[in-house]
Amino acid sequence: MHDFLYDAARKLVAFDTVSAKSDRAAIDFLAATLAPIGFRTAIQTADILGVPQANLAAWIGPPREDGLIISGHVDTVPFEGQPEWDREPLKLAVEGDRIFGRGTSDMKGFIAQCLDAARTLDAAKLKRPLVFAFTASEEVGCLGAADLAPKLKSMIGETPVPRLAWIGEPTSYAVCNVHKSIASFEVIVRGIGGHSGAPAMGVNAIAVMARAIEAIGRIQEERRAMPHLEFTAIFPDAPHDVLNFGTIQGGLAANIIAEQCRLRVSYRSMPGADAMELYREIVRRLGALDTHDFASQNHRATIEVGPAMVVPPLNSPRGTALERALFEATGAASSGGALFCTDGGWFSSAGVASLICGPGDLDQAHQPNESIRRDAFEGGTAKILQVIERICCA
Repeated sequence: MHDFLYDAARKLVAFDTVSAKSDRAAIDFLAATLAPIGFRTAIQTADILGVPQANLAAWIGPPREDGLIISGHVDTVPFEGQPEWDREPLKLAVEGDRIFGRGTSDMKGFIAQCLDAARTLDAAKLKRPLVFAFTASEEVGCLGAADLAPKLKSMIGETPVPRLAWIGEPTSYAVCNVHKSIASFEVIVRGIGGHSGAPAMGVNAIAVMARAIEAIGRIQEERRAMPHLEFTAIFPDAPHDVLNFGTIQGGLAANIIAEQCRLRVSYRSMPGADAMELYREIVRRLGALDTHDFASQNHRATIEVGPAMVVPPLNSPRGTALERALFEATGAASSGGALFCTDGGWFSSAGVASLICGPGDLDQAHQPNESIRRDAFEGGTAKILQVIERICCA
């Protein structure tokens, strides 16, 4: 009964689409599956972070307003070197009530459901267009969608770009209309190296980075004390901007004054806020720091703040036809906030309102032995068809 669905998922999982590798073979497979059943397709290629990647737009139905975009990203997070895998990550495995493999929850399982729905769709009933948008490089900053969103209009020709998009990220079929923006950047402290027995002759970059970390940490304390009351119900755990120190590297040995230290910082800003405001405040405060280290006032370090890579927030309106259709299909009764960023932020910048809702479980995303529930996987095609019927056929 679900042979095609499982076969599609098996093939998708087998493609090694970790973001550092090209997704082109997977995109070609999707296009080759959709074209023979009546979809027009357009592949957009781009060099992203030095890797050739591809996005796919596939559309069907009359060129009228008020259609629907259904979207998913093809890339996955890495699995090599991730401890606790006891299965082959790129081989779909069915065990009990779960299906295992990299991307099953995030989010190749949903894309397989899209292919299954496309195969069984009665295109003659479409009164408005259906557009599939499958993207690259979501896991490294939604970079595929940043390229696709502003060019989707030219890709699909005379078909108007739908103003509603369903993104099947893992939410266990909860519906989300909001997420924060995310920005990430690097802070580099450059000191003066030397022998640790003569610290006054140099400037220890790690020591000065400690001052930078404290300054950024103070900003986190301030933001935590200023919650955005309008988002308290949507983000109950953090109704404010949040910051994170992701990675740090510095120094060569215990007896050498550290000449350089690098820190990777990220933050998530509230929907509706200027996503760069916090970055500018961090740059200002780091620029005002005392850059001497603790050993001497003889020399100063320099602090460099690299450019920020930003994914826009999502704050889609409530009460849309897509929200009603998803409520009917999933049984959800309200929309909430997602804790992660999605391609929807870039779709918003192109005038498309997105909702996040998918069969996968967030606690499985990016994890070893990633899996999806069989019932959620097998029941997804019917939900997609129900939403298409509601939006594109009614």
